Formats: sequence, C-alpha cells, structure tokens
Amino acid sequence: MEYPSQLVKRAVEEIAKLPGIGKKTALRLVLHLLKQPKEFTSGISDSIRELREQIKYCSTCHIIADTEECTCQTAYRDTSIVCVVEDTPDVLAIRNTGQYNGLFHVLGGRISPMDGIGPENVNIDSLVQRIKIDDKVKEVILALSATMEGDTTSFYITKLLKDYEVKVTTIARGIPVGSELEFADEITLGRSIATRTLFNQKH
Repeated sequence: MEYPSQLVKRAVEEIAKLPGIGKKTALRLVLHLLKQPKEFTSGISDSIRELREQIKYCSTCHIIADTEECTCQTAYRDTSIVCVVEDTPDVLAIRNTGQYNGLFHVLGGRISPMDGIGPENVNIDSLVQRIKIDDKVKEVILALSATMEGDTTSFYITKLLKDYEVKVTTIARGIPVGSELEFADEITLGRSIATRTLFNQKH
C-alpha cells in the first residue's frame, strides 16, 4: 500500500495494531483525523495518554478503576457472592444482563500451559486470600469461558477452595463450548448466571 507521506504511513501502522482494524480501515481513520480540528485529535491523544498513565486496578477485585481502593462493596451489591471472570469486559457483560448484583474477581487471564501461563500468572492467590479473610462470602461463581483453558482454571480454583466453607458454582452451559464470554448475548449470559450449577471437578 502506498502512502502520501511517511507520517501517514506511521500513523496507519500504529492504528492497524489495534484488534479488528486492518490497514485500509486505519488509513480511513487517519485521513478522517486529518480533516478534524486540532482540538479533536489532541483530545483523543490526551485521553489515551492519561489512560495509560493514570488508570488503576482495584487492589481487591482487580477491576479497571480510577483508584486502587475497592469501590465494589456498595450497599446495593450482595457481598456474599463473588463472580470470578477472566477480564474486565466479562464484568461489563455480566452486569449488563441485570441478573447479577454480587461482587467480582478479575483473574486477568486463564491458565494455559501451552502459552506458558501458569496459576502464578493470574490473580488466583489473591482470590483465595480474599475468601480466606472474608467470612461474608458464601458462594464463588466461576464464570469463565467454555474452553479447555477456562475449564482447567475452574478446576484448579475449585481444588484450592475445597477446604473453605464456600459453595463453588459455575454458570450454566448456555454458553457455547469454545466461545469467549464477552461475546455472548445478554439473554444467554443472564440465563447462565441465573441457572448456575455446582462446579463438578470431573467436569
């Protein structure tokens, strides 16, 4: 692909690194930005820079936030339930179903030996510690993707929690096997949360 300038080429190559954006789409975006007032592009660049420099992760549940202090335990949330998910998009997807009003715990990934990701690389230890010190938690919902890696992670967590007085459940298999949780429609995801079952280690 030919470019009218090296500056345009560099901008296209950087934007094309974003998921779901090819070089043709990136070029259209770059040309669109060039037509906008400087204040418009400055606003975008400033917001991205502030995002990287100032964003925090909750020290308790690891959700993306503006502060490391946990703001999850509010009066309208059920503090006896913790829903374990892989990443923040899963939190948003479950919240949008309107079927869940408990707390969350973001693992930041899933166990995948083939990719060199072990239990120490995700937020599993902090989950166990959370259950250990918080006697209000009575149920842990494993809402992980229906993949081999997701099931492996669920199995591992269940083994770690078996010595604690907490019920471990998993979302119903309305979620297709091999699918990513964040892409499930809200109705299916909501039903999966509402009809969750006890996690079977032989699952």
